[in-house]
Amino acid sequence: MCPPCYSNHCNVLYIPLDEAAALLFSSPPMATTITDSQKPFSLDPYHVSEEFGFILPAPLAELPPYYQPWMDIAQHVTELIYSHMLRSHILKMPLLNTQLLESHRELRLAHLALSVMTMGYVWQEGEDDTVKMLPRNLAIPYCEVSQRLGLPPILTHADAVLANWRKRDPQGWKDNSSMPAGLVYEGVQAEPMEYSGGSAAQSSLLHCFDELLGVKHEAMSGILKMSFPVRVNVLSTCTGAFLTRMRNYMPPSHKRLIQDISLQPSLRGFVQQQACEPLTAAFQLCVTKLLALRSYHINVVSRFIIVPAARARQLRNQGNISQEETVSRAPTALEEKGTGGSGIMSFLKTVRDRTRDVFNLK
Repeated sequence: MCPPCYSNHCNVLYIPLDEAAALLFSSPPMATTITDSQKPFSLDPYHVSEEFGFILPAPLAELPPYYQPWMDIAQHVTELIYSHMLRSHILKMPLLNTQLLESHRELRLAHLALSVMTMGYVWQEGEDDTVKMLPRNLAIPYCEVSQRLGLPPILTHADAVLANWRKRDPQGWKDNSSMPAGLVYEGVQAEPMEYSGGSAAQSSLLHCFDELLGVKHEAMSGILKMSFPVRVNVLSTCTGAFLTRMRNYMPPSHKRLIQDISLQPSLRGFVQQQACEPLTAAFQLCVTKLLALRSYHINVVSRFIIVPAARARQLRNQGNISQEETVSRAPTALEEKGTGGSGIMSFLKTVRDRTRDVFNLK
C-alpha cells in the first residue's frame, strides 16, 4: 500500500484498504448525497478476496467419484507424456456428463484437469507431431465446462496459476506455426478453433494495476495478432490490442472488475490535481514497484526462454538433437513468440516503457 501523508500543507487523509475500495467504486467524480439504496462495496461478486486476491481460495484437489476417469489421467499427465501413452489413455476415456458438476470450485478443477489433458494430448510428441482434432470424449465436456465458467477451452493463467496447478507446455494454437489451422474440437464444431496459450498477459492483477495507475496500452480494433518482427510505429497499438484480447481468457468476474476500475475517476488525475509532494511520491513509488516487476519479468524470460531457445536452435542447426530430446527441448515457436503468441521481447519492453510513461505527472 502507498504510505499515508501527514504533511500539514497537504489535505490528504489515510483511508483503510476496504474503505478506499468502497470510495473508488461507489463515489462519482462530484460529491453527491449517499442514499440508503446504495450497496456497500464488496469484492465477492468479482470472485476476489482481500486475503488471496485473484487466487482461487482453497481449490479442490478431487472431483466427485463419477469424474475419477478424468483425475486418473490428469494427475499423471507428465508420466504419460514421457511414456508416449497419454493420447491412447485419453482415447479410451468415457464421455462424461458435466451436469453433475455443481459448485464453482468443482468447475474450476474440472476445467484445470481437462486443460492439462488437452495440452498434453496436443503436445505429447512435441511440435513436430501435433494433432488436428481433439477427440469428442475430451472436446465436448471441455467446451461445456468452459462455457459455464465463461473461459475459453484452453489452459489459461486462471487455471495454471490462480487454481494452483503446475503447467507443462502452455503454448496455444493461435499464432503458432506448428498448428497454423488451429484445432478441431470434435463433437463441438467442424471448423478448427484458435486459442492463445496461458500467459502472464492474462494476469487479472496486472491489468488491475494498469487501470488503477493509469498505464495506457493503445489498442486498435482489428489488430489482434502479434507477429515478429513488429514495426516500431505499430508496436504500441498491437501491444494494446493483444492485452485487450487476453482479457477474454480471464474469469468473467475478474474481467468485470478491471472494466469497473477503468470507469472510475482517474487516480493519476487526482494525484496531479492535489499537487502534494508526499502523495506524488507515494504514487510514483507504486509505479516504481510495477516497473521493477516488469523489468524482472524481462530478465526471467530472457534467461529461461530466449537463451535456451537460442541454444536449442543452434543444436538443431548442427543436427545434434536426438529424437529422444524432441519433447523436452525448447519449442521453436517460443524462440520468437511467448506462450500467448506475442512477439515476446518487443512486447515486454513496450509494456515496460508504457509503465515508465506514467511517471510524468506534469
